[in-house]
Amino acid sequence: MGNKLYVGNLSYDTDSSALQQLFCVHGTVSGAEVISDRMTGQSKGFGFVQMGTDAEAQSAIDALNGKTYQGRALTVNVAKPREERSGFNGAGRNSGRLSRQ
Repeated sequence: MGNKLYVGNLSYDTDSSALQQLFCVHGTVSGAEVISDRMTGQSKGFGFVQMGTDAEAQSAIDALNGKTYQGRALTVNVAKPREERSGFNGAGRNSGRLSRQ
């Protein structure tokens, strides 16, 4: 199954520590991270939690998916593997700026 969970529809006030506390009643949490915008530092409203075992992860999904936390109904499910982004990232390229030659 997998013990890394995606947690969506988080309040923008939720931080990684609060996320860890929310999940620790369902088992061992080996990591919890709320994803934030690189430029502003503001939460993007989702995060990831790494549970100790698949059984603990399933327990957390069963208990928390659809439940209200800080006024929002959570989405909790097994995290999908990160997709590799294809294409050009702009490194070594002009990136739309005028170059001085």
